[in-house]
Amino acid sequence: MLKVMSLQIADSIDIKQFKTVFKAELLHGDSDELFYRVKTQEKKFAYIFKYGIVSFLGYNEVEIMGFIQAITPYCKNPFDQHISDEFDIEVNAGRNKFGFNKLEIEKASTDSLRLIMLNVSQSVALDHFSHQTNLLLEETTFHTQQLERKGRLDLSGANLKKYIGRTLNLKNRIEVNLYIFDSPEETWEDEDLNRLDIGLKRTFDLQARFKTIREGLDIVKENLDLFKDLLQYRKSMALEWIIIILILVEVINLFIEKLMG
Repeated sequence: MLKVMSLQIADSIDIKQFKTVFKAELLHGDSDELFYRVKTQEKKFAYIFKYGIVSFLGYNEVEIMGFIQAITPYCKNPFDQHISDEFDIEVNAGRNKFGFNKLEIEKASTDSLRLIMLNVSQSVALDHFSHQTNLLLEETTFHTQQLERKGRLDLSGANLKKYIGRTLNLKNRIEVNLYIFDSPEETWEDEDLNRLDIGLKRTFDLQARFKTIREGLDIVKENLDLFKDLLQYRKSMALEWIIIILILVEVINLFIEKLMG
């Protein structure tokens, strides 16, 4: 029985710098991810993604904590609380069988193990993005409820800009990391790997969860557009009143000057 553990430990990881200091057998590496075999005598792998996730196979808890301590200096905005997921793998099964948190596979090749670690990591990434999206939705709901009760938006221009910034940053991070939900090239050429990838994506419900996140962000964006319109209307009304007051002051001054004359 093998176990995969994936954790979101930061907003991002500088894998280019980490690659220069981590001494293990690099099986796959590009600008987005690094996949290492740590020990050749046994199935022990580490998978590092630039979007802040590390995945382990064959590591115990002490080794995982030691690895996280070693990679933390290369992390941007490391998290105090890690989002994680784990998945058991039973090898030498008669056929591939997908369970809620367990998979039975016919053979544990390096490519198949990497594919499993990738899908578990994608699931963790979706958990993280979903949590961030839900926070934005909760904040949006709070402001819309205030608008319903009071008939006005209790949100200053500066706070609205910060709110817009948080939303756009999250949307941009998701868009930039869209590649993480693509299937590796190996699955295009290997029918067994392709079937395994399809089964894993169904098991983790990746496409539906990703769609839910996109829909949530679209709702937030619609509300942001409304909030911006309301704020611009409030500013234009304030400007109109300033102009009216200035005109009124000028008229009063002219009236006083005529009386004095």
